[in-house]
Amino acid sequence: MVDSKSVNRCAVLVELLASSPTTRVAVAEATKLSGATVTRAVDALIEEGLARELRLVPVSGRGRRAVLIEAVGEQQFSIGVDLGASNTRFVVMDLLGNVVVVHRVRTPTDLAPLALAAWLSELIISRLGDFRDHVGGIAIGLPGAVNPETRVVSNAPHLSQIENPEFVTALKESFGMPITFDNDANYALLGERHFGVARDAPNAVMFTLGAGLGAGVAIEGRLVRGTHGLVGEFGSLPVGPLGSRLEHLVTGPGIMLRASELGFDLGSPADLFQLPLPEPLLALRRQFEQALLVAITAAVVASDPEIVVLGGGIAPSLHGSVAELEAALTRNLRVSPRIAIAELGDLSGALGAGVQGLYTIYSAMGIPSGDLARIPQRRELAALLAAPSIGDRADEAITVPAVPSKTP
Repeated sequence: MVDSKSVNRCAVLVELLASSPTTRVAVAEATKLSGATVTRAVDALIEEGLARELRLVPVSGRGRRAVLIEAVGEQQFSIGVDLGASNTRFVVMDLLGNVVVVHRVRTPTDLAPLALAAWLSELIISRLGDFRDHVGGIAIGLPGAVNPETRVVSNAPHLSQIENPEFVTALKESFGMPITFDNDANYALLGERHFGVARDAPNAVMFTLGAGLGAGVAIEGRLVRGTHGLVGEFGSLPVGPLGSRLEHLVTGPGIMLRASELGFDLGSPADLFQLPLPEPLLALRRQFEQALLVAITAAVVASDPEIVVLGGGIAPSLHGSVAELEAALTRNLRVSPRIAIAELGDLSGALGAGVQGLYTIYSAMGIPSGDLARIPQRRELAALLAAPSIGDRADEAITVPAVPSKTP
């Protein structure tokens, strides 16, 4: 039997999480519930510590005033981690999706599985501070395919020690609470869908181009993983000479190696996209663009997305290629999704993992899975994203005060 009281509570809570601060009248209009039902639900949420009243504000009508209410964002916190083959980033965010801590550090890729797990857990725990006792969800993005059932990691050539089952087991034991693991590109897409360039696109694909090639696929607002977590592993396509993997043609290490074989010492992969180029490097760039087009075409015919997002360290160099890629898709398929560069930069994966951690908290609150795509809503991240990337520094930590919601 459906408990209408619980259903109404969840509907009101979702609206508070999506629209705080707001009023009871606005919640009633959004949820189609009666004013009395909303008032009872809000009072119950206040009693639970999940909502609070703020202040009186003017509303339509002479002399009328209403009480602003909001969800209590600092009641619990989520940790989102993006463990990369070059850099590791993690964020702490409150229930409303406000980021309160972001940390960037080089990944010690030479550590053995257990040592790497110990390093990551110590890194996070040592920097949680006052948030430590209020963490309700943890999600970690990994540079490999993660089996949804067994959590076994595969296809992680640039950080192969995470394929050892001891790595995941040690992380689970170190935090003392359930941890969600997934491919880092899946979380990057989740971040862009909630806070970035794909926020209005329920059907979307994201490619991360860096030390490796990752891809996340969302259909009707839900990430698609497959039985073995292999959905989106387009880097495994044997499209290069002698069947070499597509990943070798479109990643940073692949670009540097192939340029070196041609006798050119690039300072970074980004140099391949700076014109003018000598003919051998121009040919290498054309090979890169063709390989990327193959990957995007495969994603489009497989999932028909509204948008394809390009993220990772190489993506900022591709602004000039977007129109050409769209034109090539249109020539081949007669249509093309929008292609865009990620808005969240190097934090797409960590922010998406933070959202996944919030999903864990929301589910424990009784919020149905069908409502998760709505929350958290886009937050003001300009100050956070304006902070410099790691660059040549070994370690960087930033504490960002939670951004207050705007009065409607």
